[in-house]
Amino acid sequence: QVQLVESGGGSVQAGGSLTLSCTSRGFTLNSCATHWYRQAAGKNREWVSSISALSTDSSTSYANSVKDRFAISRDKAKDTVYLVMNRLKPEATALYSCETHAGRACNYHWGQGTQVTVSP
Repeated sequence: QVQLVESGGGSVQAGGSLTLSCTSRGFTLNSCATHWYRQAAGKNREWVSSISALSTDSSTSYANSVKDRFAISRDKAKDTVYLVMNRLKPEATALYSCETHAGRACNYHWGQGTQVTVSP
């Protein structure tokens, strides 16, 4: 269900940075593995990054296209997941969204996304 809210998108020049936030409505995001995806206009949705639930191993993972430039993290006090995007490239222009997936303690939730535009 649409129970996640993304924020922090905007327009930047190539090489700039943005930080995206993902917050939940009606459940504790800390309890769920959380995933960032992006979809550029006219292209398929692409997985970007994931972070484990706070109660597990807290592992992170990244798509090769963003590894070493993006960083995913949690603020447990704010129950928020962040995606810090550094050294942005024009090809990073996309609608970025966060999701949780069905598991032992979580359901499938998604948000409407936040737009990131990187100009040359």
